[in-house]
Amino acid sequence: MSFVQLPESPITCRNLVGGEWLLPPGAPLLEVRSPYTGGVIGRVPMTSEAGVAQAVEAARVASVGWRAVSLRERTAIMARFRALLEQHLDRLANLAASEAGKTVAEARAGLLKGMEVCDFALSLQNLDTGGALEVSRGVSCEFRREPLGVVAGITPFNFPAMVPLWMIPTALTVGNAFILKPSEKVPLTACALGELLQEAGVPPGVFSVVHGGREAVEAILAHPEVRAVGFVGSSAVARRVYAEGSARGKRVLALGGAKNHLIVVPDAEPGLTAQSVVDSFTGCAGQRCMAASVLLAVGDVQPILDQVLERAGRLECGPGMGALIDRASLTRLETAIAAAERAGARVVLDGRGKTPAGERWANGHWLGPTVIDGVRPDMEAAQRELFGPVLAIVRVPTLSAALEVENASPYGNAASIFTTNGAVAQAVVEGARVGMVGVNVGVPVPREPFSFGGVGESKFGHGDITGVASLGFWTDLKKVTRKWGGRTDGSWMS
Repeated sequence: MSFVQLPESPITCRNLVGGEWLLPPGAPLLEVRSPYTGGVIGRVPMTSEAGVAQAVEAARVASVGWRAVSLRERTAIMARFRALLEQHLDRLANLAASEAGKTVAEARAGLLKGMEVCDFALSLQNLDTGGALEVSRGVSCEFRREPLGVVAGITPFNFPAMVPLWMIPTALTVGNAFILKPSEKVPLTACALGELLQEAGVPPGVFSVVHGGREAVEAILAHPEVRAVGFVGSSAVARRVYAEGSARGKRVLALGGAKNHLIVVPDAEPGLTAQSVVDSFTGCAGQRCMAASVLLAVGDVQPILDQVLERAGRLECGPGMGALIDRASLTRLETAIAAAERAGARVVLDGRGKTPAGERWANGHWLGPTVIDGVRPDMEAAQRELFGPVLAIVRVPTLSAALEVENASPYGNAASIFTTNGAVAQAVVEGARVGMVGVNVGVPVPREPFSFGGVGESKFGHGDITGVASLGFWTDLKKVTRKWGGRTDGSWMS
């Protein structure tokens, strides 16, 4: 039985620079290993500062002609790209699953979510048409969007397709040249996206892929021609990226980590709640910033918790839940679970030691769904982002106490309330200090054009990474005031 179609042989990734796929001279090659098996499925170059500079220069040259292309023509290319994504959906899903560890269904869902941003970008030619107004007799004011020039996206391992697609369609459609620096752990999908953009007709240099690690990131942040940088990753790195990029005068939007809380009250619908909780904390093996991390159990909700344990206990690693990205992540999570036990919490569902049947998967990085009860708000399991299929249950007496725990977190990505009472739901909508709230929704990611983004330690910068709020990030507004000839009939500019 196979859960995913792994590459038949290791793929050597190259940088896409000026329309050509190149291996940076002298760059060491890092092995790319599949979380499913631990085996090598690719190799990726670690690009130096010189290699980044080469890509930026090609993008700078290309950006001049690209900004002169009409919005309608740029949109037509993006429409072809979207069609190619749909055409190659299964291949891309298997490729993303192979390197990120998620199930193929989850990888496909991520691609479809990314295609929503393509749809939003396609709408810009009709919806984002600027504005003009006669502000006085013979005087008009208008605004129009202007591309920035060269922009970049630095993306994480957990969504090899979706997170790049949060940025690429809008940034390209409004007229920028875009440089993608994917995680060195998941470079294969980035190369596939580059190939499809080329096939769609994006001119050479308008879209680039630069592989690498910290040196490549620092070179992007330091290069004076890179005008804006979008980043998604941990809060610690997001803070550094924002500080370094901003200090150099760049526009930076850096999305960080999360500690999302699901609040469950006694009147919640048991079946819907239990399934939503399980889907939230086990989806993508918990390796997503929208995963449920803490369940705040208000009062007596034990019957619902029993259903959570029963449903989560039926999930099998492999067919039901993917693998962790690497061995270090598995070790870190097992250490955190043991620390919670030592602190007095109880592991009521233990996923340690769970692996799919079959020798092929024996060296993968597996952790089954794990639920820890009796967690206090001050414990590490309730405070730190664990980034795995681990749910901490914190029991509180009232909704007010639940909101106190939620709002004490430095993160501010998302929270959800499970209830059948509208007043209870509204109290959480108004009282939770987060960027995204769900009502009876375990993963409250809004659809486009409603934008994605948190607050607090979950986001550094202004605006959001997708939707209408992203337009102000990827463009400048140029304001034009016109007057033709003098007026004698009372103009404020006469």
